[in-house]
Order: sequence, then C-alpha cells, then structure tokens
Amino acid sequence: MKGKCDASPIQTKTIKKQTYPRLHNYHPSVFRKYSITSTKPHLLRLEYHICIILVFFVFLGTNSSVMAAEKDESVAITKHLSLGIKVKRLFDSHTTYEFGNPFSPFQAPLSRLEFPLNVWWGGIELRFSTSRFSIGGEVLRNALGDSDGRMRDTDWDDDTKPALETIYSESRCRMEPSYMVRIDADLEVSDWLGLPSWLSLRPVIGFRYQNFHMVTHDGVEYTWDGSSPTYILTGNTLRFKQTYWHYFGGLRLTVDAAKYAGKSDLLFFMQFDWAYVEGSNEDNHLLRPGKRFTYENTFGYAWHTSVGVKKGISKNLFLGLEAEHLRISTTGSHRLVNEPMGTDFGFSHGVKVWSEQTSISLKLEYLL
Repeated sequence: MKGKCDASPIQTKTIKKQTYPRLHNYHPSVFRKYSITSTKPHLLRLEYHICIILVFFVFLGTNSSVMAAEKDESVAITKHLSLGIKVKRLFDSHTTYEFGNPFSPFQAPLSRLEFPLNVWWGGIELRFSTSRFSIGGEVLRNALGDSDGRMRDTDWDDDTKPALETIYSESRCRMEPSYMVRIDADLEVSDWLGLPSWLSLRPVIGFRYQNFHMVTHDGVEYTWDGSSPTYILTGNTLRFKQTYWHYFGGLRLTVDAAKYAGKSDLLFFMQFDWAYVEGSNEDNHLLRPGKRFTYENTFGYAWHTSVGVKKGISKNLFLGLEAEHLRISTTGSHRLVNEPMGTDFGFSHGVKVWSEQTSISLKLEYLL
C-alpha cells in the first residue's frame, strides 16, 4: 500500500470531495433548516447550583469546626493553604464521535471519527484545607505538538450493504492549546461516623471543564474493497474543537500511614465519582467545498476513579503520584452547516460522543 501511495498521489481536495460519506450529496430539497437549542442557560443553572452547594459545604465545615472548638473536642482544627505544580501524561486515551444515516437504510454509525489525546499536560493546583473541609482547584494546559497515535476516520456509506465498512483514513493529530480545569470541595465525616483516626472519608462535589482543540494533518485514505486507489492527504485536513462540562459528586478516601503504621508523612488516597456531562463539538472539514462545519450537542454521564500516594520530603514539601481513569458517554444531536452550499441540516439518529482518558500525574506540593 505504501508503494501505491507514493506512486499515485492525488490532490487532497479532489479526493475528499469524491470519497467522503454521501450525506452532503443529498439533493438540497431534502434538507431542512435546523437549529440546536443552546445548552448555556441550562449550564448556568447547573453552575449556580454547584456554587450554592460549594458554599454550603464550606459553611457546614466552618460551623462544625466552631462547634468542636466550643465543646473542646479532641479533633485538632488545622488550616493551611497549599500550592502544587503538576505534570500529567495521558496514554491510551481518545475522544470520539459518530453519527448515523438519517435516511433509509438508517445505518448507525454512518461515520466515526476518533481523536487521540496522548499528550503531556502541566499546570498548578491551589487548595485551602482544614481538618473539617477543603476547597480548591487546578488548571492544566497541554504541551504543544502531535499526539501519540493517529486520528481515525471510518465510514459505512454503502446503502446496499449498511454493515460494511467502506472508507478508512488515518492522519497525524496536532494538539493546539487546550485546557482542563477542576474545582471541588469536600467535607470530613469520618469522626461523625466513628471511623478510626487514620481513616479520612470525605464526600466531594465539584466541576470539571475540558476543552480540546486538535488539527489533523498528513494522512492516508483508502477503500477496504480496493475500488478506489489509496490517496495521500497532505497538509491540514480537519480542525476539531470539543468541550465537556462535568458536574460531579463522589467520595474521597485517605489513609494516614503515619497514624496507622508509624510511617512518617505518608498518605494513600483514592477518589470515586459520577458526573452529569454536557458536551459540544465543532468540526471544520478544511478540504471540502464551501465552509463545511459539523456540530454535536450532547449530554450524558462520566465515571471517574483515581488512586495515589503522597510522601513528605521536608517539613512543608510533599511529592505525590496519582493514576486516574475517566470514561465519558453522551448522546445528542448532529448538525451539518455549509452556508455557501445552502446547507443547514440536523438530526439525532445514531449520534454518540464518548471519551476514555487514562493518565499518570506527578505533583510537587508546598504548604504555604
């Protein structure tokens, strides 16, 4: 196949116009004007509720600390502000979307695009903690450059054989400036439940924001049955932007090895949470005639789990290692817009957006 590619390169614009799924080839008379209701008002309501709950957690934690002091309880009320520098590496990770054919034979999927997320991230974390509650957040940005792995674009566009995979392409994927943000608060309840002093149990709530911006480039496309030659795709081909909003709640567990086994300044921790998720995609097909965009607005859920260890290396300096896995699953609506071609068309059949994210991170934390 490599020799074939080198022997017969063809201009990408012509190739993509001829070999992409046929949704855009339907006669304009079947198109209907379509608009997707914005999720922003709903998001604002959710963010308002999250803020109220965060304030309630802080109030409850502060109030319980005051009550403990008035009763001269043995639980020490310690406070500190910590600043952390964090480096994270994602591996075996992707974000993917697909949609079905809104016309007969209604195959789903009709097209699927999978983008790799295997890059380095770095940023800071700030947290205020007491023995009763803590509140904090982190901001991470990616290192620029290509992600490990390839973007995969697969089509099932033969209406006579709807289960047959017809067209496939792979491209390199460059991660443009992207961001991950987290804000959360937790509340200590282990003493209320009569748990041992070395075990900390804290309900946690918060908000995650993920914004990915990717550009695919320099790929190869072919048909599985060999009905068309293999083509080289040169230059930038797609510009993809995606945002996830997570509103999560769960449990945070910490084991203090110093209290349990006499190991100095050693903590083991884990977290498990579930999130309501809203997502939005924008995909600009750069090599198509006109200005062709596709959009997805979706909602669903996410599961997240993490485990880690933190070790004191001096009086105020700690080193932490953490492994995480996040799975996102959403469904919703798809919209195809190409204004110069007079196209504005939308549907919800077979629309799915999902992501698997696995990472290891290293954090250096300083108690201010």
